[in-house]
Amino acid sequence: MSDAPEVTFPPLMWGEAAPDHAFDHAVMKATLGCDAGLIAYKLRADALEAALVFAPEVPLQTAMAMLPLCGVGLQNALGALAPPEVAVHLDWFGGIRVNGARCGAFRAIASDTDPKAIPDWLVVGFTLPLVPPFEDTGLTPDETALFAEGCADVSPPHLLEAWARHTLNWLNRWETDGSASLHSEWRGIAHGIGEEATNQSLTGTFLGIDEEFGMLLRDADSTHLIPLTTVLETT
Repeated sequence: MSDAPEVTFPPLMWGEAAPDHAFDHAVMKATLGCDAGLIAYKLRADALEAALVFAPEVPLQTAMAMLPLCGVGLQNALGALAPPEVAVHLDWFGGIRVNGARCGAFRAIASDTDPKAIPDWLVVGFTLPLVPPFEDTGLTPDETALFAEGCADVSPPHLLEAWARHTLNWLNRWETDGSASLHSEWRGIAHGIGEEATNQSLTGTFLGIDEEFGMLLRDADSTHLIPLTTVLETT
């Protein structure tokens, strides 16, 4: 039994309050064969959790665009609800940045990790902390929470609804027009492009992304392409 308030989702999406963690609940439902469009969510006092189930019709390496797509949806939702001075950015690994500091992250998991295979399902979810874990935020200067960044008036249920709407809008655009507009939107809010980054055993300059959101990392010798599928969690 959940005490979560009622949340309204757009057509083709529906919600289910998770008894514990939203991401785990969505994965469980996906493995049982639920239809795409399910949003599992958990409205906690200290964090907002949500996870969306996809049923890709393209290979995993292409379907992984849903990770940055969901991130753009959240950034757009916060852009509509948060004060205008609040800056929201996304990092390539799924991290969320609010006013430059880490503020939760997205994660993804699929039924198959083969980039060339079409997975039965793909789940993309996020956790967004609402209040800092410590009263003294100086203890963690590179980590923050939404309400500590001038967003105390942002309603978590309304933010969840807005994320669903904006994500559905980007999904429709991606299916109709391809990835060009999503690429452009994501690059405009990406964190760390042009800066030093470490990915797996490689360290170099993060140059940007390829057509399937793979990381382009330039070291002293060459430019390396690291597929976005490398950030997938394993079952």
